[in-house]
Amino acid sequence: MLVLSFLVAITLGPADVSMVNVRDVLLNHAGLADIPVRPTKNAIVWEERLPRALVAAACGAGLGLCGVIMQSLLRNPLADPFILGISSGASTGAVIVGVLGVGGMALGLSGGAFIGSLIAFGLVLLLARLSGGSNDRVILAGVASTQLFSALTSFVIFAFADSDETRGVMFWLLGSLEGVRWNDVVLCTVIVLLGAAICLHYAYVLDAFAFGEDVAASLGISVTKVRLLLLVVTALITATLVSVAGAIGFVGLVLPHAARLLVGSRHSRLIPATAVMGAVFMVWVDAISRVAFAPTPLPVGVGTALVGVPVFIVILSRRRRAV
Repeated sequence: MLVLSFLVAITLGPADVSMVNVRDVLLNHAGLADIPVRPTKNAIVWEERLPRALVAAACGAGLGLCGVIMQSLLRNPLADPFILGISSGASTGAVIVGVLGVGGMALGLSGGAFIGSLIAFGLVLLLARLSGGSNDRVILAGVASTQLFSALTSFVIFAFADSDETRGVMFWLLGSLEGVRWNDVVLCTVIVLLGAAICLHYAYVLDAFAFGEDVAASLGISVTKVRLLLLVVTALITATLVSVAGAIGFVGLVLPHAARLLVGSRHSRLIPATAVMGAVFMVWVDAISRVAFAPTPLPVGVGTALVGVPVFIVILSRRRRAV
């Protein structure tokens, strides 16, 4: 499904590109053939649509992984980086670096986003602890953190960005894959694969966390150490993806639940299933967003929200019936 999604998605867009063009370009760049291809077709496939599809897949896989980890660690089916304010904090950090230039040379957008995501999630944990520490309180703290960092981002843009910067940043904040290049592909792919490997290594630990921290501790698991490590991995993945593609919501909320319906709750199966399903989902969301209002692309964050919000409502209604 993922390979087929790549091939079909690359053909979709304002410029006409056939599956044969895609095949020829890929074979040429792989060194397996030397088929004559128009330079414009080669540029569209290799320099624009293929990197975009690969980054979309990395975003879907990475955000899906973050959702799995956070829902397991917090034992809350509504947890994901967007709802808990991590994406908003990463956006604020990236905007401060990009617009104000604070630490620009030393940090870069990814570094600023990483620091912002850590601060945001630290604030969420602090607020949740001060209010009682229950899982529901964590969600409420995440909502407050999201609003705070969204306001800070808007303030920085309003006060310090010019009109051109404002338009670009606002479009980026809605989730945009416009202009991604191969260096973005390498960055996102490496971080997501590294995060997935760490998550798979701790799959059995996440299974234990599903029964509570006391059970995990009784099995000899260092609860605090593992929780901190996995939360830092989650923040790193989210920050990297936000710095490249902006804030894309609800992927981490929706995909873990869809994967559980197919493979169950055992994390050795759930983690790779969520990653692949997230990749397929984001490739198609990006492809449809690219052609829905052509030639102007629809921000991918809008597309994921249109799917995610109804699913969020269904999850809330199911929890209410369960209670």
